[in-house]
Amino acid sequence: MTNDIIRARDVHAWYGSSHILHGIDFNLKRGETVGLLGRNGMGKSTLIRSLLGHVRQRSGTIELQQQDMSRARPFHAARLGIAYVPEGRGIFPNLSVRENLLMSARAGRNGTTAWDLDRILDTFPRLAERLDNMGDQLSGGEQQMLSIGRALMTNPDAIILDEATEGLAPLVVAEIWRVISLIRHSGLAALVVDRNYRKVMEQSDRLVILEKGRVVLQGEAAPLRDDPTQIHQYLGV
Repeated sequence: MTNDIIRARDVHAWYGSSHILHGIDFNLKRGETVGLLGRNGMGKSTLIRSLLGHVRQRSGTIELQQQDMSRARPFHAARLGIAYVPEGRGIFPNLSVRENLLMSARAGRNGTTAWDLDRILDTFPRLAERLDNMGDQLSGGEQQMLSIGRALMTNPDAIILDEATEGLAPLVVAEIWRVISLIRHSGLAALVVDRNYRKVMEQSDRLVILEKGRVVLQGEAAPLRDDPTQIHQYLGV
């Protein structure tokens, strides 16, 4: 049996007449953290959205948990234990912090409830202080913590974090990276997109770099960190 939670082959995607992804192969294995890198507009978010079924104009083969999900809808990915923290956070502004967390709480596919409310509040002490605040009463950083906490409350097999630190204050950014490190070392698989490619490299087991909708470089993170010339070619300004 394959060890892949996500496996995609020859994925193409379009927005209208714009051809964004060009034959991408991608996989995410159990327990690994993959950093998805590339300059702005190179297809990172489109790849994530295609894997999860948000982009309807797509072709290729997409398997989640060894099931063919090539034409599936986003809720199918959620049912298969793939949690998604989108760029826009997507919390419910008219629900309290407690309600936002509890509405997503469920056991994982193997019955685990390791990520329960107590663990989330231990992980994010600021949320514990704001349990009765409504979602729209939180700062941007607190909303991001809530979005990540809510995703973890589904006890997923994998979590996808798309620009989790964008637009946040430095102290909050440091807190988010602390949590990403915690997630990585908990054994949960993760796919991480972030503009701070150095931090992504530091927290990843493997890197995939996109340019103009194609994979141009991929491999174990440690050797790529030790050879910055390759990274700079595709990510340097």
